[in-house]
Amino acid sequence: MFTLVDWLVIVAYFMIVACIGFYFSRRNANFSDFMFGGGNMPWFAVGISLIATSVSANTFLGNPADGYANDMRLLMLNVGSLIAIVIVGTFFIPRFRASGISSAYELLEKKFSRPVRVLAATFYSCHLLFRMGMLIYGPGLVLMKITGAPFWACAMAMTVFAMLYTSLGGIKAVTTTDIIQFVIFFGGGLLCIWFCAKGVGGFGKTWALATEAGKTRWYDFHWDPSSDRNFWTASLVYVVFEVAIRGCDQQFVQRYLSTKSVRTANYSSITSSLLGICVGVVFFTVGAFLYVYFQVAHVETLPTLKVNEVLPHFIVNVLPVGVKGLLVAAILAADMGALSSVLTALSNTTVVDFLPRKNAQDLGSHNIKNARKWVVLWGILGMAASFVCAIGNISILQKALFLTSLFTGPLLSMFVQAFFFPKTHPKAVIAGTFLGMIILMPFTSIPLLPPGTWKPLIALAWPWNPVIALAGSLVTSQIITLFLPRYSKREEGMAGQPA
Repeated sequence: MFTLVDWLVIVAYFMIVACIGFYFSRRNANFSDFMFGGGNMPWFAVGISLIATSVSANTFLGNPADGYANDMRLLMLNVGSLIAIVIVGTFFIPRFRASGISSAYELLEKKFSRPVRVLAATFYSCHLLFRMGMLIYGPGLVLMKITGAPFWACAMAMTVFAMLYTSLGGIKAVTTTDIIQFVIFFGGGLLCIWFCAKGVGGFGKTWALATEAGKTRWYDFHWDPSSDRNFWTASLVYVVFEVAIRGCDQQFVQRYLSTKSVRTANYSSITSSLLGICVGVVFFTVGAFLYVYFQVAHVETLPTLKVNEVLPHFIVNVLPVGVKGLLVAAILAADMGALSSVLTALSNTTVVDFLPRKNAQDLGSHNIKNARKWVVLWGILGMAASFVCAIGNISILQKALFLTSLFTGPLLSMFVQAFFFPKTHPKAVIAGTFLGMIILMPFTSIPLLPPGTWKPLIALAWPWNPVIALAGSLVTSQIITLFLPRYSKREEGMAGQPA
């Protein structure tokens, strides 16, 4: 079990992160520094920060669990990710950088109206609030099992710490700690592979046994829209989901705007995608090797556990002293990177999109206080959301996929219309957004309802949800526009095409 050495490793990690927050707290002269690093962040650091934003404890624990129970076919999602970064780099990043915006949703006001902007920011905030609840809930359970403390105390400790260094250092602190946390997170996965292979008899032997057991299978070209484990769904259909995240999520847009140019922003995007492939390979390999370790080679006896509990059991009961502390720190690091990014994005969205300002340039140094205040307030709301995540027996992953697909498709439709159909009436954009969500309902289950309450007419895998919502929103918006009077909006500092 845990020893003093393990606790010292975890405490050392927290101390380093806290010191970084204090260091950068003195280097934020204005709101631009706090939220965008003055627009001079190195692209490689931003690229690492982007992948740290995407991964979490759910990646550290969930990918190995899926690899243990199934195989590596979800690695095909990375093909869709590579296609998506080309689309985002060509159509989204240049427009964001040419627009002079400080929030992704500010562009929607320039193209349509303030109500459209507020609606998009509201959808995004609701989606991100639930994500924050999950980011707190998962590691909170890990800490609860290790320390024996109640869940509320563990959740509060994690949230307060993330709020502390995020509110002090802003995006510079978040990006710097993201790099450290990614190294710890990625290194933790490699350590798990090494100790599994060592126990079985070497990497080659372990991989061969995993292949014989069918755990290294990573592709499938059978057509089955009800499954997310084939090339057509996981690679091609998934592109829409990935474009929605990389092109409409303030966490990503904030980092695109923190680099020096369109080119460096694209470099950071490509870096994050390539690192994402590495993360997927490593953590699905962890799951495959755990299966060999416990079920094929029988190196250790595995008690009756849920699949999500296999890796935590391996960490706590198999790994040597000090290493298990480092692995728990890796789980926390994965979550802290994502949690801090959520807090900065929500704070930025609140200050820029919701709070009234005298003019578009009114983002002076006094707004740092507002931004820090909202980091704290959103952290408190996120902690409350973590308790909501604990309600019911439906998995958090199912809830997350439903809410993400519910919001991302309509959000993407707003930006597609802003870029390619700018004459769409703002009222039609708003109506189409809600209609797209309604059109999605017959094609998806609703995990927030009691089991059996809602059954989809056609069962489709979750990557199809954003596609249906996007198509529904676009089509209905354009139809409604035909029946509304012509709408013209004076452009305010934004050219229709990227520079």
